[in-house]
Amino acid sequence: MPKRIVILSGAGLSAESGLGTFRDKDGLWTKYDLSEVATPEGFAMDPAKVHGFYNARRANCLEAQPNAAHEALSQLQAAWGADLTLVTQNVDDLLERAGAREVIHMHGELTSALCASCGHRWTAPRAMDPADPCPACAQPATRPDIVWFGEIPYHMEAIETALQMAELFVSIGTSGEVYPAAGFVQEARIVGIPTLELNLEPSSGSGLFTDARYGPATEIVPAWVAELLEGSSGSS
Repeated sequence: MPKRIVILSGAGLSAESGLGTFRDKDGLWTKYDLSEVATPEGFAMDPAKVHGFYNARRANCLEAQPNAAHEALSQLQAAWGADLTLVTQNVDDLLERAGAREVIHMHGELTSALCASCGHRWTAPRAMDPADPCPACAQPATRPDIVWFGEIPYHMEAIETALQMAELFVSIGTSGEVYPAAGFVQEARIVGIPTLELNLEPSSGSGLFTDARYGPATEIVPAWVAELLEGSSGSS
């Protein structure tokens, strides 16, 4: 029974809550040129368009509710405590609303605003505007607190440390195509720990995992968590 576990979650974790996956053919992403709404260059060119895009995503997020997979991971964290590290590529707050704590958001959060001038962060309003002043420095330099393409993901040092100490790495609902997160399974293999993929279908890096289960997140994640918790209580 693994003691220290690192879990990476992606868009597939929240898809059944009504939040489209990154490559959903009918999703919000397909209606925009990502170079225009998800890059520093796009923001510099048309901040109003970028804010409009993230205002729509924030509204979508606020209307969504945690699903059974979020709740199962929260339950697992309650049992495992500090030995469980929850890392997510998702910018929604559904894990937190399910009861999870200290979730590492490596790509930022829709519920947070960032000042591009002084670096101050604060809770984002439902709708943001380029003219919004920073509460700290008053500059109209408000941007979504989101890691865009070409920017360095947040908390990489903490994630690397957790991976080095882990006894199991689990990837949930990820495409396996977005780096550096897609490389975590390789890092886990280097340190010699078991790896598990929980996904709707095999990811592009599925061959790197030592074990895998496929199906809807709301089915396979709670089932895996239940097995883990049962095994934990049986071995204690």
